[in-house]
Amino acid sequence: MKKKILNLTQHEATSEQKEAGVVDLTEQEHAKLRNFLTFNDLPSCKEIEDRADLIAELASEYADPEDRYVMIGGAPFLMSALEDKLKALCFEPLYAFSKRNVIEEVQEDGKIKKTAIFKHIGFVRA
Repeated sequence: MKKKILNLTQHEATSEQKEAGVVDLTEQEHAKLRNFLTFNDLPSCKEIEDRADLIAELASEYADPEDRYVMIGGAPFLMSALEDKLKALCFEPLYAFSKRNVIEEVQEDGKIKKTAIFKHIGFVRA
């Protein structure tokens, strides 16, 4: 049986991630998560800790009780606190690993258009 991995990032899981077991929150809960992950001002240490607590609580509400895996990502200054909060609740935080392929296309005017295509390869344990 494939393990389920709760998506705790700002982005919807890619089809490749979904095939690997990643599940998204409901639209309403994902909107709440995006608010927790978004910082518009320089955060205090307390705000970082509070946001990590809120995200960990959200994980506790929606994670599969049998599979305690969560995919995290976002502001680097938040991730360490979030990892700690999740691990304290017996979650296994994972980071998605993607390979970037860049395609360069010369335009009619001589300019070069670069397109980056990311392919999900796997997960890295926090």
